[in-house]
Amino acid sequence: MADQHFDVVIVGAGLSGIGAAYHLQTEAPDRSYVILEGRAAIGGTWDLFRYPGVRSDSDMYTLGYNFKPWREAKAIADGPSILRYVRDTARENGIEPHIRYGHRVTGAAWSSADAAWTVETAGPDGQPVRFTCGFLFLCGGYYDYEAGYTPEFPGRDRFKGRIVHPQHWPADLDYAGKQVVVIGSGATAVTLVPEMARTAGHVTMLQRSPTYVVSRPAEDKAANWLREHLPAQLAYQLVRWRNVLMGMYFYRLTRKKPAQVKAAILKMVSDQLGPDYDVATHFTPTYNPWDQRLCLVPDADLFEAIKAGAASVATDHIEAFTEDGIRLTSGKTLPADVIVTATGLNLKVLNGVDLTVDGRPVDPSKTLSYKGMMYEGVPNLASSFGYTNASWTLKCDLTCEYVTRLLNHMKATGTRQVTPVNTDPDIERLPWLDFSSGYVQRAMAKFPKQGSKAPWKLHQNYALDLMNLRYAKLEDGVLEFSNPVPRRNSETVKEAA
Repeated sequence: MADQHFDVVIVGAGLSGIGAAYHLQTEAPDRSYVILEGRAAIGGTWDLFRYPGVRSDSDMYTLGYNFKPWREAKAIADGPSILRYVRDTARENGIEPHIRYGHRVTGAAWSSADAAWTVETAGPDGQPVRFTCGFLFLCGGYYDYEAGYTPEFPGRDRFKGRIVHPQHWPADLDYAGKQVVVIGSGATAVTLVPEMARTAGHVTMLQRSPTYVVSRPAEDKAANWLREHLPAQLAYQLVRWRNVLMGMYFYRLTRKKPAQVKAAILKMVSDQLGPDYDVATHFTPTYNPWDQRLCLVPDADLFEAIKAGAASVATDHIEAFTEDGIRLTSGKTLPADVIVTATGLNLKVLNGVDLTVDGRPVDPSKTLSYKGMMYEGVPNLASSFGYTNASWTLKCDLTCEYVTRLLNHMKATGTRQVTPVNTDPDIERLPWLDFSSGYVQRAMAKFPKQGSKAPWKLHQNYALDLMNLRYAKLEDGVLEFSNPVPRRNSETVKEAA
């Protein structure tokens, strides 16, 4: 079977991939494209995760697309609502016919002679299927869908109950009236605990160390009022920018006055749980706010579950699993019928795609990242990667716009290849993310590096990225546009005559 050729191949039909398709067909409508999705459905994260209470920890006015207003009452939305939003976007904009399900991308090889990528996939029947394209856009997220991260727990095999990881939640799990231990203290754990506590006998959140937890109303009253009184897109943009600016202000405050921000967060927790609760042990991290992601709990649901006695927090280390629970290093034992290992994700570099450029294998860890989206020495490729301190989609929207600008500029200049090239010997190579979370630290050695100065420096700042990606000139002395479109034979003959 002949290779199938498209101007652009998009990898992944999740939140980023569907957004990429919209921008491509809106801003560069003359380009053909295909979305290669390894799974059998649209939605990515929001289709994969099925654990109780799954939701976003970002508000939907910034996690939603710039071009599609969020119209539901809850700003902190549940997983099924987000999945419906993504699927509606695909259906409303005619994107669904462009998706090839069951095509897991495994590798891609660039040929400068052909000015094309050859993309290798494992097709629905497991057989290899190849595509070629002029531009490759990786929108498959940042973690491994095959398996979450689970440490080795001594005595795991002795436990007689059920052990589950949230990334692959079993549909038949019945925890009603049972003793549940959720291991972890991140976004997944603080989501699971109050939701499971509604029907479980008791839920204990077992953590080695605390995380910052902040409460926020699930519904944004001001946003809902504006939506009732203004056109949907106008109301959406007003709330979106308000939330962006508030988020930037808060993040800046955590960098400039970490002690004051820490004190304010802990006071909020103490106000929620009362003066007798041991906030120092269970909710006071050793690091400063935003050294790791903050955990958001809508309508204080975690605190309400603790106050009601349906849930509790244990801050300790695991010595071993036992037949009927977990023995801690303090000597205490937590009884359990079900253990949930909300212990994190495994990050995946460049969607797990093995790259070669003109026969040379690309080692991502040896490359510099250009504007957080392209890679030194790698032509005609971009990846969609969001913020650590704000909503994922904010950066993805800007990245998609930038890719379409690149494609249109190449067409206008008659070039087929664009490559970030570093000629500055004084650039210092730094970790891709300056983030102390365990899941990040476990993977950073494999990721591309960021540089010590622009345009190789990765900004966690939407306003700055807006200027750098939407308005900055493309011909910046770092992006190298090359490989002119061959002239037609008739033109060559005419010129020779």
